[in-house]
Amino acid sequence: MSETGVVADTESALDAYSRVVTTVAARLIPSVASLRVMVRVPGGRRPQGAGSGVVITPDGHLVTSAHVVAGATGLRGPNAGAGGSATFADGREVEFEVVGTDRLSDLAVVRAATTGLEPATLGDADRLVVGQLVVAIGNPLGFSGSVSAGVVSALGRSIPTSEGGHGRIVENVIQTDASLHPGNSGGALADGAGEVVGINTAVVGPWVGQGLGLAVPVNTTTQAIVWSLLHDGRVRRAYLGIAGGSRPLPPRAEQATGRTTGIEILTVVGASPAAAAGLRPEDLLLDVDGVPVANVGDLQRLMTGDRIGRAVTLGVFRNGRRETVDVRPTLLRG
Repeated sequence: MSETGVVADTESALDAYSRVVTTVAARLIPSVASLRVMVRVPGGRRPQGAGSGVVITPDGHLVTSAHVVAGATGLRGPNAGAGGSATFADGREVEFEVVGTDRLSDLAVVRAATTGLEPATLGDADRLVVGQLVVAIGNPLGFSGSVSAGVVSALGRSIPTSEGGHGRIVENVIQTDASLHPGNSGGALADGAGEVVGINTAVVGPWVGQGLGLAVPVNTTTQAIVWSLLHDGRVRRAYLGIAGGSRPLPPRAEQATGRTTGIEILTVVGASPAAAAGLRPEDLLLDVDGVPVANVGDLQRLMTGDRIGRAVTLGVFRNGRRETVDVRPTLLRG
């Protein structure tokens, strides 16, 4: 191929890249707001920080990161009030209130005092592949409507979170090299079709790695969390009272169960549902109500509100054989 042909192909590829990014930006900028968060102090309120939010309903609901609105005034209910202000691309600046937060997933829903917004289309992060183009839209350093682009650097990363003494791993976090800075948290990470596949949640500082960003995936699990926050202001989770980790099954267990991986129970909390059911350290948890679990993330996904207070059958491997244990999970409290 001639040098002219190479240059033409390069320019064509760059044009195609630019078209994707500009199209995604035009589609999503109206759906991403800048959030200015207020906290109560003696004698009034003061600014705490800033972040971004993604519109999910025309009547003012936005999804953002829980850490962005942590401590904000104005939880919905008897103490409702302004949690801060939301500024949109069309110049509107309105107050918002916090509808619900879930620190264990680092997701929150707020409602801006306006209507006629353009909801973003939510995609499915489970379809992402490493190397795929993604576009981040948010308000880094207070510069609203900022756009950066990059690729999915890795999938399956995890962020440890905690609330009220309960720990959780936000799993399948998206790692991207799209430039993210303070203020991007809560903003949109979109695929080339303009669908939101992640909520930007963390930036790795320069002392660890420059240009490395993380986003909570938007998928079936996290969409269920968002809708629970929108409708109920909270997420109900079932609690077993165990801690453990994924491990390959020993050959004997693999032959007896047909499984290759399970969760080794390391700790059973005293007076917990797991303790009452007779679970004990070194048990290998294989399945929940017949659904295989290979890691803690699998177990967390199954500990949904509909399992609270009802008999749940756990398949475990102990003493060289497979057994079943019935347990009644309780409500996970912060």
